[in-house]
Amino acid sequence: MAFSVVMPALEMAQETGKLVAWRKKEGESVAKGELLLEVETDKAVLEVDAPADGILAGVSVQEGAVVPVGKTIAWIIRPGEAVPQDVTPNGSEGRSLSEPARPTVVAAVATPQPTAADAKISPKARRLAKEKNVDISRLRGSGPGGEIVTADVLAAGAQPAPAPVEIETPGAVGRLMAERTTQSWTTVPHFFVSRDVDAGALVKAREQMASTVEQTRGVRLTHTDFLVAAVARTLTKHRRLNSSWIDGKIRLNPEINVAVAMAVEGGVVAAVISNTNVLTLAEIAVQRRDLAERARAGRLRPADITGATFTISNLGMYQVDAFSAIISPPQAAILAVGSIADRVVPVAGQPAIRPMMTLTISCDHRVVDGARAASFLNDLVEALRQPEQWLR
Repeated sequence: MAFSVVMPALEMAQETGKLVAWRKKEGESVAKGELLLEVETDKAVLEVDAPADGILAGVSVQEGAVVPVGKTIAWIIRPGEAVPQDVTPNGSEGRSLSEPARPTVVAAVATPQPTAADAKISPKARRLAKEKNVDISRLRGSGPGGEIVTADVLAAGAQPAPAPVEIETPGAVGRLMAERTTQSWTTVPHFFVSRDVDAGALVKAREQMASTVEQTRGVRLTHTDFLVAAVARTLTKHRRLNSSWIDGKIRLNPEINVAVAMAVEGGVVAAVISNTNVLTLAEIAVQRRDLAERARAGRLRPADITGATFTISNLGMYQVDAFSAIISPPQAAILAVGSIADRVVPVAGQPAIRPMMTLTISCDHRVVDGARAASFLNDLVEALRQPEQWLR
């Protein structure tokens, strides 16, 4: 008689198991109680013994695969016996693997859960459970000998059903973002410096130039475009902020390529505007729009996301006041930009309402120290306060 080897349920509420390793090869003889395979659950790697003597055959699952509990993954057959076809583990032509697991680490092994058919229950309680859609296999009977009675079903029916658990698998962009931010946060020594800036001049300059740029270049001018231009010009005076940490050395990048973090389905990408410091404001706006449209459509080219020397992440459009961003190695810094909002601030010794914006720069302390970061922010703030000086 053939014995089916199934993915065992080794823990409570376990739905799948990962086949870590086969300890016997297909075609090899196995003895009952001999180590057959290793299975990984959420808590441990467990060893599973062979349930019978015979030959391992019909292996259908390879190492590394995640398999639903109860799925047949192989058979143990007698010499000369054929592997059963289309036979369920509980079918008449085979017996399922039911030997206990042998843990390699300290872990509790759940005992098999009773099915609804196995439950000891009174006829009245069974009818009531069916009416109320109560899973009797999950009930513990309070009657004689553990029998499930009407009161047990009523008590279970009064409890809310457990909410379904949703599992979301990130796409390629999400996985890459997770890997890179984890690597950055755990390997780069971050520090943060913040400044508030009066954005009144910036707002006014955008209002004055928006119509002209839209008529001549067909693109809507944004505050991000001004920020990109101002940052690029400020970086020309602060080369350490435009540097990279590579192989234990500081590389002073000869070009200024500012990346703009853009939200796409499944994550965030940083699209690069190359040679940013030599572009006009309108040229920056055109490139930023083109990159944003292709990013949303999933049509960015490799060159669009490589070569950045500095990154800007602007969440102002989401009404975020201030935040700190994670650096994209090997870059030395990233600028986080909050929303422009009216605040009461002192002006010439008197309270006044001004459109304020918070800038927070995250720096790699191996490349940039606090003084350099503060000096960069001071010059950037002055550039935003007087945009007419560099827009000529």
